[in-house]
Amino acid sequence: MVQLVGIAGSLRKQSYNRALLNAAAAQLPAAHRISIADITDFPLYSEDIENETGIPASVAAVKAAISAADGILIATPEYNHSIPGVLKNALDWISRPPQDQARVLHGKPVALIGATIGNFGTAFAQDAWLPIFRALKMQLWGDGGPFYLMRAGEAFGPDGQLRDADAVKRLAAYITGFATACEHMQAGEK
Repeated sequence: MVQLVGIAGSLRKQSYNRALLNAAAAQLPAAHRISIADITDFPLYSEDIENETGIPASVAAVKAAISAADGILIATPEYNHSIPGVLKNALDWISRPPQDQARVLHGKPVALIGATIGNFGTAFAQDAWLPIFRALKMQLWGDGGPFYLMRAGEAFGPDGQLRDADAVKRLAAYITGFATACEHMQAGEK
């Protein structure tokens, strides 16, 4: 069994990326599990906070979940052709202190998905994540190619459910492929 952690890079309750992450969780094969991490209580990163009070409890909980997981699925919005600040802030906290990075992030498989109301998906944001993942020594899974959901306003119903049949099929293949890759890594296969 593979255990994944999912992170939505938007704090908006009706976020398309949060809905996409939930849709991915629903398509995960039954033998695997995903827990959705909550980053809504992460403060803005400040070394003063870290030095004075340590790692906040909300951050510590997500770090523990990631450390125990076999992979991370990130649903990234795209703001101004780049990454969302709230998600970058979360990774900044998760990577602290530096001596803890190896335990939590180094070698951790990560997959990116993203939804946007526009016509280009989250291509710019997904590309902008690459140097960050390299710096944190995470393993970007790309065998399934990128997963972008364009025109998200049309793909989701008013109930937040992904109703675009083609998108559901592509998402199921993507999350199954990522879980399978994590399972092989877990077993020590290449």
